[in-house]
Amino acid sequence: MTIEFGKALSARTTPIPGLVLLDLPVHGDTRGWFKENWQREKMLAAGIDLPDFGPVQNNISFNDAVGTTRGIHAEPWDKYVSVATGRIFGAWVDLREGDTFGAVFTAELDASTAIFVPRGVGNSYQTLEPDTAYTYLVNDHWSPDATYTFLNLADETASIAWPIPLDSVEISAKDLQHPRLAEVVPMPPAKILVTGADGQLGRALRAEFGDHPWIEYASRADLDLSSADLGAARRWRDYRTIINAAAYTKVDAAETPEGRVEAWSANVTAVAALSRVATAHGITLVHISSDYVFDGTKDAPYTASDPLSPLGVYAQTKAAGDAIVSVVPRHYIIRTSWVIGEGNNFVRTMVDLAERGIDPRVVNDQIGRLTFASDVAASIRHLVESGAPYGVHNVTSVGEPAAWHEVAREVFRLTGHDPDRVTGVTTEEYHASSTVRISPRPRNSVLETTVLDITWQERLQQYLASTRG
Repeated sequence: MTIEFGKALSARTTPIPGLVLLDLPVHGDTRGWFKENWQREKMLAAGIDLPDFGPVQNNISFNDAVGTTRGIHAEPWDKYVSVATGRIFGAWVDLREGDTFGAVFTAELDASTAIFVPRGVGNSYQTLEPDTAYTYLVNDHWSPDATYTFLNLADETASIAWPIPLDSVEISAKDLQHPRLAEVVPMPPAKILVTGADGQLGRALRAEFGDHPWIEYASRADLDLSSADLGAARRWRDYRTIINAAAYTKVDAAETPEGRVEAWSANVTAVAALSRVATAHGITLVHISSDYVFDGTKDAPYTASDPLSPLGVYAQTKAAGDAIVSVVPRHYIIRTSWVIGEGNNFVRTMVDLAERGIDPRVVNDQIGRLTFASDVAASIRHLVESGAPYGVHNVTSVGEPAAWHEVAREVFRLTGHDPDRVTGVTTEEYHASSTVRISPRPRNSVLETTVLDITWQERLQQYLASTRG
């Protein structure tokens, strides 16, 4: 076997998305040769942005004879394939759902080459030299409950030009019985779990992502996030994303002894459990944050990097949840404010009061912008599917900030009622007659954002039009 020594570490794209062929530096002399087969730091430095896929198993297939052929198998995990000794002809077929289903790529691999094979891409090879050792790292353990997809080596559609005819090679009877491409059930995408599916944002996420076999919408009745058995509640390696829309949001009730316990359980303990699951299994965790993590004393919009300064119990639990999620390797913290979604909300309340002839008193010293749950859901989908940088992303409408009092007046005006019926009062005046403890609110809830480009006034008008038929 002749190995090309001295290659520069580099990568080549292929017609199959995510399938990357690599050239590896091999150093040799009269004693033999040496290579760094997988070196994440050097790959990143060379601009090779392969997923940091977290291998958990290393497999080696040793083949005695030339022409040994292994069938086209697609598994629900990623593989990093290389050759330790010998040489192979490799064939890869995209067996995932999507536009590139059935795409084929072939190449010869020796010790100076490797290939990253993403989940759902069929992998096969034929040995071109005796005593060939084929090695691969995988990021999941084999399981009888996992989903596997296979393709017949002789499929006419794939039309793979095997160097040695299949009728004269060593091949298993099982591989010969695999289906043709037209009969293959495509590998479904890795699963997405949406928690808090019965809440305002959860319902908006269902409307945005739709109902598919690979998307799971879970309420507390379906999945107890505070359970000690959460780590065993699912085959978590099958999931690529968890969108945690579950939260305790009763701001004032959180100030009571019972509410404090519930708030910390839902917003901190459960978030910590999800974070452990996401970290252990390489899952992207999407966490919903709030303007309440700030005290509202800043004279300008809050940025994604501003230090947290929560006031009340609810705010403290949200800030603690943010801190926990921030150490998950793959995370998006979606910070939003004044969310309006399906069901009871501030806008619907104002519409109801206007139509019933009731003139409301509304707080005029808390400033922010409305954000609609449908926009948050669409932003989450965009961030996840586009591969946006992990970290904190402020998601709120744009437009001139306003007090709740001004928002109420706009609701009255847009629904044909006299906005002067709305009276502005301070936060202290509004709660003066309350007999329960009121949580402090941030006076400035304005978030600096570049995710959305529509004003809250435009979205409010659209929202009212849609709800009024």
